Amino acid sequence: MAAAEEFFPGIARIQYEPSAGPGDVLCFKHYNADEVLMGRTMEDWLRFSVCYWHSFCGTGADPFGFQTLHRPWNEGTPMESAKKRLHAAFEFFTKLGVKYYTFHDRDMAPEGSTLEESNKNLDEITDLALQLQNQTGVKVLWVTCNLFAHPRYMNGAATNPDCHVLAYAGAQVKKGLDVAKKLGAENFVFWGGREGFLSIHNTDVAAELNHMAAFFKMAVKYKEKIGAKFQFLIEPKPKEPCRHQYDYDAMSVIGFLKHYGLDSHFKLNIEPNHTTLAGHSYEHDIVMASAFGMLGSVDSNTGSPDLGWDTDQFPMDIRNVTMVMKTIIEQGGLQPGGLNFDAKVRRESTDLEDLFIAHVGAMDAFARGLRNAVRIIEDGIVSEMMKKRYSSFSHGFGLKVVEGSSSLEDMEAFIKQNGEPKITSGKQEKYELIFNHYI
Repeated sequence: MAAAEEFFPGIARIQYEPSAGPGDVLCFKHYNADEVLMGRTMEDWLRFSVCYWHSFCGTGADPFGFQTLHRPWNEGTPMESAKKRLHAAFEFFTKLGVKYYTFHDRDMAPEGSTLEESNKNLDEITDLALQLQNQTGVKVLWVTCNLFAHPRYMNGAATNPDCHVLAYAGAQVKKGLDVAKKLGAENFVFWGGREGFLSIHNTDVAAELNHMAAFFKMAVKYKEKIGAKFQFLIEPKPKEPCRHQYDYDAMSVIGFLKHYGLDSHFKLNIEPNHTTLAGHSYEHDIVMASAFGMLGSVDSNTGSPDLGWDTDQFPMDIRNVTMVMKTIIEQGGLQPGGLNFDAKVRRESTDLEDLFIAHVGAMDAFARGLRNAVRIIEDGIVSEMMKKRYSSFSHGFGLKVVEGSSSLEDMEAFIKQNGEPKITSGKQEKYELIFNHYI
């Protein structure tokens, strides 16, 4: 294949055109990469990344139907198509104007019949990826290993009851960490798709959690051994494919990490579609992870609230992304993480331009959310209301509580002196009305 082959003919680099009309869909109307907001460019606040598996490996197949997306880069032998796919991806990245991409090891290169063959394939394809990165300036936001698709992992990887399988997962992660360092990845993600159980009757939960912690500790040691600087991330999900997954939600993961003394080595990669599957609001896990200083990155997608499975849709809801961006700004940004579009075009969206349209729409949505969040913060109305609501903790007895110098005896004495507290309105509707002003 000639490297100059064009996979998206007729589509030029996507430009910022704020005056474009509603029917103009191959341009940004809100995302202006160089626009400075609160001292940073929009590009730096958002740190957009394209995911490899959905956008370039996805076929549109689902449990009820066959392939609908027939891509020109999926032709030839597995290694030939892997190289075509890589060239197509970098053409897409540069035309879209993003600086980052993410991938699983088995997205990038086909798995061989042995670990050695798989590693050889990965070496060859990542050599090409490194060339394309150097040519284009596009970087790897994060790498992850697929420890869930192969039949060997049907009972889990790090939590598998067979240590032989756990060892294979460790060997695969070792290579993944080497590849991440080679390509200059800024993060490395663990998603435990089958780290959980389908039946409690054949599961030793305590043993599996201990084994998973040991696995993560080995990864930490190897990262230190090779001198890698990327951030480790864990991505929570409550279910699917397992009935129950150990990384259920942000608080479950944070509790696990703190229990096993791993919290200084890991942060969280939050996917809002997973958060809603856990029964939380869209922004819940992002807010909770940030509150504990553990929000490292965001897999920017959404699901259909009326469905009970992971649909991985592109995020287009302005309210949702405004809440996300407000949290990100308040914690000072996501770096070295970013906003990775772990989303797939619908199986009915079969044109190549649909891939661009989906990303443009999502990037514009986040740009609007960023601007909205900046206005909310800079206007200060909500923050002043919040400050007033919690003002009793800023002085006197409340300050003693915050500082940890009060006791239950002190509280009893305070109530005897001051009596029953007066009822104070939470003003929920006022907060909601003010928030809607910015949308």
